[in-house]
Amino acid sequence: MLKETSELLKQFYDLDDEVFELSQEVMEDIKEKFDEIKEIREFNQYKVLKAMQEANLSDNHFNWTTGYGYNDIGREKVEEIYANVFGAEDALVRPIIVNGTHALSLCVQGLVRPGDEILSITSTPYDTLQGVIGIREEKGSLKEYGVTYDEVDFLENGDIDLEGVKKKINERTKLVMIQRSKGYSWRKSLSIADIKEAIDVVKSVNKDIIVMVDNCYGEFLDTKEPTEVGADVMAGSLIKNPGGGLALTGGYIAGRADLIEMISYRLTSPGIGKECGLTFGTTRTVLQGFFMAPYVTSQAVMGAIFCARAFEKLGYDVLPKYDDLRSDIIQVVKLNNAEEVISFCQGVQAAAPVDAFVKPVPWAMPGYEDEVIMAAGAFVQGSSIELSADAPIREPYNVYFQGGLTFDHSKMGTLKAIQAIKKMKEENK
Repeated sequence: MLKETSELLKQFYDLDDEVFELSQEVMEDIKEKFDEIKEIREFNQYKVLKAMQEANLSDNHFNWTTGYGYNDIGREKVEEIYANVFGAEDALVRPIIVNGTHALSLCVQGLVRPGDEILSITSTPYDTLQGVIGIREEKGSLKEYGVTYDEVDFLENGDIDLEGVKKKINERTKLVMIQRSKGYSWRKSLSIADIKEAIDVVKSVNKDIIVMVDNCYGEFLDTKEPTEVGADVMAGSLIKNPGGGLALTGGYIAGRADLIEMISYRLTSPGIGKECGLTFGTTRTVLQGFFMAPYVTSQAVMGAIFCARAFEKLGYDVLPKYDDLRSDIIQVVKLNNAEEVISFCQGVQAAAPVDAFVKPVPWAMPGYEDEVIMAAGAFVQGSSIELSADAPIREPYNVYFQGGLTFDHSKMGTLKAIQAIKKMKEENK
C-alpha cells in the first residue's frame, strides 16, 4: 500500500492503528481467494461480450419508443441478450418490474392456477414473498385464489432434503421453488451443483413440474446459471448483480419460451403479453450495466470475503467463512446485540459516497415482520449491488453485508463498521 494511501485512511477516515493493522493482515490472508474470483469474472465477461456481438447490438438499439411501445427494437435486443447469456429460450427484462419480489411474484402468479400447489424445497422463502403466496396473510395472496403451499426444510447440515422433496411432491404440485441466496436466514447459499442436483430429483419424480429459481444475488458467481442446469424459469432484480450498478430500476425473468409467455400475460394482460411496454430510455444503461456486471459482481464478492475474514479475526461467527465456496454476494455476520447491529450499519453508511452524513435507524419496512435497519448510501435507491448492509432487529442479530461497485469501497465499509462497533463499546463502558 502506498504511504499516501495509509495516511489518508488513518487521517481522513478516522481509522485507528488497530483497525488499520487488521486490514493489512486480512489482505494477506485472502490473496489466493481473489485469484479464483478473477477467473470466474473473466469467463463471464467474455460470455456477455459474445452475446452482445452475436446479437449485432448497435447504438440504434439505445433509442426508445412512446405510447404502447410496439416494435421497440431496443427492448427486444435486451431480452435476446439476457436469454443468450443465461442459456434460456426467452426473457422479460423490464423497468416496470419494480424489484426482485415483483419478478418472482409475476412468475408464481403467471404459472399456477386454483387447485395447484407450490412447493418450496428450500424452507420458507424470503420475507417479502411470503405475503404473495399466503404464508403470511395479505390481501390478494395466492391463497385467496385456492393455491396451496407446502415446504421442505433443510437438513441439519444445510443441504436440501432430497428424500423429503420426493415425499412432498404430489398430484397437485405444479411449481417447485428454489431460493438460491440465504435471504434473512443462517444457511449456506446454494451452489449451481446443489441446484442441479435438486432439479434432477424433482424431474425424476415428475418431469412436468415447473422449477423456478429465485436467482437474486447469485448472477455471475459461477460459470453457469440455474437455467443452464435445468431450471425452467428464474428471476432477479436489475439493481442487484446483473444491473452492474448502472441500471436505474427493473427486474428480469428468463426461461422456457412458453412459460415466459404465460408470465408476460400477468405482466401486462392476456393476449398482449410482452409485445407492449415502454423501456423509458433505459436500454443503454441496462445493457451497459449488464456488460459491467461480471466485473462489478467480482468486486462485491471480494468485498464480502474481506468482511468475512476481518470479522472472523475479531472472533465473530460469519457465514460463509472467508474461504468457503460462494454462490451469492451476501456476507452474514452474527453480532452480539442490537446495538452492534445498529453500529455496524451506521459504519457502513458512513463509508457511502451518497448520504454518508445520515445515520440509519431501525424502522417498520413494508413486507417485513420485524423492524429493519438498512445502510444504503447508493447512487440508485435500494441498489444492493452497491455497498449496503441491512438486518432485521431480532435475535440472533445477524447483519447482512453485500455489494460494492469497487472492492476498495466495499473494504472501506467493513473497516468503518468495525470502527463504529469499537467506538460504541468504548462509549458504553
